[in-house]
Amino acid sequence: MNALQITFVGAGHMAGALIGGLLKAGLPPAQIRVIDPLPEARERATQRFGVTAHERPDATVLGSNVIVWAVKPQSFAEAAEPFHGFVGHCLHLSVMAGIRIDTLRKATGGRRIVRAMPNTPALIGQGISGLFASDEVGPEHRQFAEQLLAPTGAVSWVAEESQLDAVTALSGSGPAYVYYVLEAMVQAGEALGLPPAQARQLAQATFAGAAALAAQSPLQPAELRAQVTSKGGTTQAALDVLEAQGVKASIVQAIEAAARRAGELGDEYGRIEVEVPPWAR
Repeated sequence: MNALQITFVGAGHMAGALIGGLLKAGLPPAQIRVIDPLPEARERATQRFGVTAHERPDATVLGSNVIVWAVKPQSFAEAAEPFHGFVGHCLHLSVMAGIRIDTLRKATGGRRIVRAMPNTPALIGQGISGLFASDEVGPEHRQFAEQLLAPTGAVSWVAEESQLDAVTALSGSGPAYVYYVLEAMVQAGEALGLPPAQARQLAQATFAGAAALAAQSPLQPAELRAQVTSKGGTTQAALDVLEAQGVKASIVQAIEAAARRAGELGDEYGRIEVEVPPWAR
Protein backbone atom coordinates (compact mmCIF):
# COMPACT_ATOMS: atom_id res chain seq x y z
CA MET A 1 0.00 0.00 0.00
CA ASN A 2 3.02 2.32 0.15
CA ALA A 3 2.64 3.48 -3.46
CA LEU A 4 -1.09 4.04 -3.11
CA GLN A 5 -2.37 7.60 -3.50
CA ILE A 6 -6.13 8.06 -3.22
CA THR A 7 -8.18 11.13 -4.01
CA PHE A 8 -11.73 11.38 -2.71
CA VAL A 9 -13.92 13.74 -4.69
CA GLY A 10 -16.52 14.68 -2.12
CA ALA A 11 -16.16 14.65 1.66
CA GLY A 12 -19.61 13.55 2.78
CA HIS A 13 -20.64 10.77 5.12
CA MET A 14 -19.90 7.89 2.73
CA ALA A 15 -16.45 9.28 1.91
CA GLY A 16 -15.83 9.62 5.63
CA ALA A 17 -16.74 5.99 6.23
CA LEU A 18 -14.31 4.86 3.53
CA ILE A 19 -11.49 7.15 4.66
CA GLY A 20 -11.88 6.00 8.26
CA GLY A 21 -11.67 2.39 7.13
CA LEU A 22 -8.50 3.02 5.12
CA LEU A 23 -6.82 4.69 8.07
CA LYS A 24 -7.78 1.82 10.38
CA ALA A 25 -6.26 -0.57 7.82
CA GLY A 26 -2.95 1.27 8.14
CA LEU A 27 -2.91 3.67 5.18
CA PRO A 28 -1.11 6.87 6.24
CA PRO A 29 -3.19 10.08 6.01
CA ALA A 30 -0.49 11.54 3.73
CA GLN A 31 -1.61 9.10 1.01
CA ILE A 32 -5.16 10.40 0.99
CA ARG A 33 -6.39 13.64 -0.58
CA VAL A 34 -9.89 15.10 -0.45
CA ILE A 35 -11.51 17.48 -2.92
CA ASP A 36 -14.60 19.39 -1.82
CA PRO A 37 -15.74 22.93 -2.66
CA LEU A 38 -17.30 23.45 0.78
CA PRO A 39 -14.90 24.88 3.40
CA GLU A 40 -16.74 23.21 6.27
CA ALA A 41 -16.46 19.81 4.58
CA ARG A 42 -12.72 20.26 4.03
CA GLU A 43 -12.21 21.39 7.61
CA ARG A 44 -14.15 18.40 8.91
CA ALA A 45 -12.02 16.00 6.86
CA THR A 46 -8.72 17.51 7.97
CA GLN A 47 -9.68 17.66 11.64
CA ARG A 48 -11.23 14.21 11.78
CA PHE A 49 -8.74 12.28 9.67
CA GLY A 50 -5.61 14.42 9.33
CA VAL A 51 -5.80 14.27 5.52
CA THR A 52 -5.08 17.11 3.13
CA ALA A 53 -8.15 18.75 1.61
CA HIS A 54 -8.39 21.03 -1.42
CA GLU A 55 -11.12 23.10 -3.01
CA ARG A 56 -10.01 21.97 -6.48
CA PRO A 57 -7.49 19.39 -7.68
CA ASP A 58 -3.86 20.43 -7.88
CA ALA A 59 -0.83 18.70 -9.35
CA THR A 60 -0.34 16.56 -6.25
CA VAL A 61 -3.92 15.35 -6.26
CA LEU A 62 -3.82 14.63 -9.97
CA GLY A 63 -0.87 12.31 -9.32
CA SER A 64 -3.16 9.86 -7.54
CA ASN A 65 -3.69 6.33 -8.84
CA VAL A 66 -7.17 5.85 -7.32
CA ILE A 67 -10.06 8.29 -7.56
CA VAL A 68 -13.14 7.79 -5.42
CA TRP A 69 -16.18 9.68 -6.69
CA ALA A 70 -18.44 10.49 -3.75
CA VAL A 71 -20.27 13.65 -4.84
CA LYS A 72 -24.00 14.02 -5.45
CA PRO A 73 -24.83 12.81 -8.97
CA GLN A 74 -26.10 16.23 -10.04
CA SER A 75 -22.73 17.74 -9.06
CA PHE A 76 -20.64 15.20 -10.94
CA ALA A 77 -20.19 17.07 -14.22
CA GLU A 78 -18.79 20.15 -12.51
CA ALA A 79 -16.61 18.07 -10.18
CA ALA A 80 -15.18 15.96 -13.02
CA GLU A 81 -14.26 18.77 -15.43
CA PRO A 82 -10.80 19.62 -13.99
CA PHE A 83 -9.84 15.92 -13.87
CA HIS A 84 -10.43 15.10 -17.53
CA GLY A 85 -7.24 14.17 -19.35
CA PHE A 86 -5.23 13.73 -16.15
CA VAL A 87 -6.69 10.59 -14.57
CA GLY A 88 -7.09 8.12 -17.42
CA HIS A 89 -4.54 5.84 -15.76
CA CYS A 90 -6.41 5.70 -12.44
CA LEU A 91 -8.76 3.17 -10.97
CA HIS A 92 -12.07 4.98 -10.53
CA LEU A 93 -14.48 3.88 -7.81
CA SER A 94 -17.87 5.57 -7.85
CA VAL A 95 -20.37 5.49 -4.99
CA MET A 96 -22.71 7.85 -6.88
CA ALA A 97 -26.19 6.58 -7.65
CA GLY A 98 -27.24 6.67 -11.28
CA ILE A 99 -23.95 7.68 -12.91
CA ARG A 100 -23.22 4.87 -15.34
CA ILE A 101 -19.84 3.66 -16.50
CA ASP A 102 -20.19 5.25 -19.95
CA THR A 103 -20.86 8.61 -18.31
CA LEU A 104 -17.93 8.19 -15.93
CA ARG A 105 -15.68 7.22 -18.81
CA LYS A 106 -16.73 10.20 -20.94
CA ALA A 107 -16.34 12.65 -18.07
CA THR A 108 -13.00 11.45 -16.69
CA GLY A 109 -11.21 9.74 -19.55
CA GLY A 110 -10.77 6.74 -17.27
CA ARG A 111 -11.19 3.12 -18.36
CA ARG A 112 -10.86 1.10 -15.17
CA ILE A 113 -14.10 1.88 -13.36
CA VAL A 114 -15.95 0.20 -10.51
CA ARG A 115 -19.44 1.31 -9.63
CA ALA A 116 -20.65 0.69 -6.09
CA MET A 117 -24.18 1.11 -4.76
CA PRO A 118 -23.92 1.22 -0.96
CA ASN A 119 -26.66 1.92 1.56
CA THR A 120 -26.79 4.02 4.72
CA PRO A 121 -26.00 1.24 7.24
CA ALA A 122 -22.52 1.45 5.67
CA LEU A 123 -21.99 4.43 7.99
CA ILE A 124 -21.86 2.02 10.95
CA GLY A 125 -20.11 -0.79 9.06
CA GLN A 126 -23.26 -2.86 8.58
CA GLY A 127 -24.21 -1.97 5.03
CA ILE A 128 -24.01 -3.83 1.77
CA SER A 129 -22.80 -2.55 -1.59
CA GLY A 130 -23.65 -3.86 -5.02
CA LEU A 131 -20.61 -3.71 -7.34
CA PHE A 132 -20.06 -3.74 -11.08
CA ALA A 133 -16.76 -3.29 -12.93
CA SER A 134 -15.85 -2.25 -16.45
CA ASP A 135 -14.11 -4.83 -18.62
CA GLU A 136 -10.74 -3.14 -18.05
CA VAL A 137 -10.82 -3.81 -14.30
CA GLY A 138 -8.63 -6.80 -13.47
CA PRO A 139 -8.86 -9.20 -10.51
CA GLU A 140 -6.40 -7.21 -8.42
CA HIS A 141 -8.42 -4.02 -8.81
CA ARG A 142 -11.66 -5.82 -8.04
CA GLN A 143 -10.02 -7.11 -4.88
CA PHE A 144 -8.85 -3.61 -4.01
CA ALA A 145 -12.39 -2.26 -4.46
CA GLU A 146 -13.65 -4.92 -2.08
CA GLN A 147 -10.98 -4.02 0.47
CA LEU A 148 -11.79 -0.33 0.17
CA LEU A 149 -15.47 -0.98 0.82
CA ALA A 150 -14.91 -3.63 3.50
CA PRO A 151 -15.22 -1.18 6.43
CA THR A 152 -18.74 -0.32 5.29
CA GLY A 153 -20.03 -3.91 5.30
CA ALA A 154 -20.58 -6.69 2.78
CA VAL A 155 -20.22 -6.49 -1.01
CA SER A 156 -22.07 -8.30 -3.78
CA TRP A 157 -20.94 -8.24 -7.44
CA VAL A 158 -23.57 -8.16 -10.17
CA ALA A 159 -23.11 -9.58 -13.66
CA GLU A 160 -24.66 -6.69 -15.60
CA GLU A 161 -24.51 -2.96 -14.94
CA SER A 162 -28.28 -2.70 -15.39
CA GLN A 163 -28.66 -4.93 -12.34
CA LEU A 164 -27.39 -2.06 -10.20
CA ASP A 165 -30.83 -0.52 -10.71
CA ALA A 166 -32.27 -3.55 -8.91
CA VAL A 167 -29.61 -3.24 -6.20
CA THR A 168 -30.51 0.43 -5.80
CA ALA A 169 -34.18 -0.44 -5.44
CA LEU A 170 -33.69 -3.40 -3.10
CA SER A 171 -30.81 -2.51 -0.78
CA GLY A 172 -29.93 1.09 -1.62
CA SER A 173 -33.46 2.31 -0.90
CA GLY A 174 -34.19 -0.67 1.34
CA PRO A 175 -33.43 0.97 4.70
CA ALA A 176 -36.32 3.38 4.05
CA TYR A 177 -38.70 0.44 3.71
CA VAL A 178 -37.47 -0.94 7.03
CA TYR A 179 -37.95 2.42 8.73
CA TYR A 180 -41.43 2.68 7.19
CA VAL A 181 -42.47 -0.62 8.75
CA LEU A 182 -40.76 0.37 12.01
CA GLU A 183 -42.86 3.55 12.05
CA ALA A 184 -46.02 1.47 11.71
CA MET A 185 -44.97 -0.98 14.42
CA VAL A 186 -44.11 1.80 16.86
CA GLN A 187 -47.39 3.56 16.06
CA ALA A 188 -49.31 0.34 16.71
CA GLY A 189 -47.48 -0.22 19.99
CA GLU A 190 -48.34 3.27 21.17
CA ALA A 191 -51.97 2.85 20.10
CA LEU A 192 -52.11 -0.33 22.19
CA GLY A 193 -50.97 1.57 25.28
CA LEU A 194 -47.18 1.16 25.34
CA PRO A 195 -45.02 4.20 26.14
CA PRO A 196 -43.38 5.57 22.93
CA ALA A 197 -39.82 4.74 24.02
CA GLN A 198 -40.77 1.19 24.90
CA ALA A 199 -42.70 0.69 21.66
CA ARG A 200 -39.65 1.84 19.71
CA GLN A 201 -37.30 -0.38 21.71
CA LEU A 202 -39.45 -3.44 21.13
CA ALA A 203 -39.89 -2.76 17.41
CA GLN A 204 -36.21 -2.06 16.75
CA ALA A 205 -35.00 -5.07 18.73
CA THR A 206 -37.50 -7.28 16.90
CA PHE A 207 -36.24 -6.12 13.52
CA ALA A 208 -32.59 -6.51 14.51
CA GLY A 209 -33.08 -9.94 16.01
CA ALA A 210 -35.20 -11.26 13.15
CA ALA A 211 -32.66 -10.03 10.58
CA ALA A 212 -29.79 -11.60 12.54
CA LEU A 213 -31.63 -14.92 12.78
CA ALA A 214 -32.40 -14.87 9.05
CA ALA A 215 -28.72 -14.21 8.29
CA GLN A 216 -27.58 -17.17 10.38
CA SER A 217 -30.31 -19.64 9.46
CA PRO A 218 -30.25 -21.93 6.40
CA LEU A 219 -34.04 -21.59 6.18
CA GLN A 220 -35.81 -19.38 3.67
CA PRO A 221 -37.75 -16.35 5.01
CA ALA A 222 -41.06 -18.11 4.30
CA GLU A 223 -39.94 -21.08 6.42
CA LEU A 224 -38.85 -18.80 9.27
CA ARG A 225 -42.19 -17.04 9.09
CA ALA A 226 -44.00 -20.38 9.28
CA GLN A 227 -42.08 -21.27 12.45
CA VAL A 228 -43.56 -18.21 14.18
CA THR A 229 -47.07 -18.75 12.87
CA SER A 230 -49.41 -21.07 14.75
CA LYS A 231 -52.75 -21.87 13.15
CA GLY A 232 -55.44 -19.73 14.76
CA GLY A 233 -52.88 -17.79 16.80
CA THR A 234 -51.95 -14.14 17.12
CA THR A 235 -49.37 -14.14 14.32
CA GLN A 236 -51.84 -15.76 11.94
CA ALA A 237 -54.40 -13.09 12.77
CA ALA A 238 -51.89 -10.38 11.88
CA LEU A 239 -50.71 -12.09 8.69
CA ASP A 240 -54.30 -12.59 7.53
CA VAL A 241 -54.76 -8.80 7.62
CA LEU A 242 -51.49 -8.19 5.74
CA GLU A 243 -52.44 -10.70 3.04
CA ALA A 244 -55.95 -9.28 2.72
CA GLN A 245 -54.48 -5.81 2.26
CA GLY A 246 -52.02 -7.04 -0.36
CA VAL A 247 -49.01 -5.82 1.61
CA LYS A 248 -46.53 -8.30 0.12
CA ALA A 249 -47.62 -7.51 -3.43
CA SER A 250 -47.41 -3.78 -2.66
CA ILE A 251 -43.84 -4.14 -1.41
CA VAL A 252 -42.85 -5.98 -4.59
CA GLN A 253 -44.50 -3.28 -6.70
CA ALA A 254 -42.80 -0.56 -4.69
CA ILE A 255 -39.35 -2.05 -5.26
CA GLU A 256 -40.11 -2.46 -8.96
CA ALA A 257 -41.08 1.22 -9.10
CA ALA A 258 -37.82 2.17 -7.41
CA ALA A 259 -35.86 0.12 -9.97
CA ARG A 260 -37.66 1.83 -12.85
CA ARG A 261 -36.86 5.23 -11.36
CA ALA A 262 -33.21 4.23 -10.94
CA GLY A 263 -33.10 3.42 -14.65
CA GLU A 264 -34.74 6.75 -15.52
CA LEU A 265 -32.21 8.64 -13.40
CA GLY A 266 -29.39 6.77 -15.12
CA ASP A 267 -30.78 7.92 -18.47
CA GLU A 268 -31.03 11.50 -17.23
CA TYR A 269 -27.51 11.57 -15.80
CA GLY A 270 -26.25 9.93 -18.98
CA ARG A 271 -27.11 13.14 -20.80
CA ILE A 272 -24.75 15.14 -18.59
CA GLU A 273 -22.47 17.33 -20.66
CA VAL A 274 -18.95 17.68 -19.32
CA GLU A 275 -16.87 20.56 -20.64
CA VAL A 276 -13.71 18.94 -21.94
CA PRO A 277 -10.70 21.26 -22.22
CA PRO A 278 -9.57 21.77 -25.86
CA TRP A 279 -6.19 20.15 -25.23
CA ALA A 280 -7.92 16.98 -23.96
CA ARG A 281 -10.16 16.50 -27.01
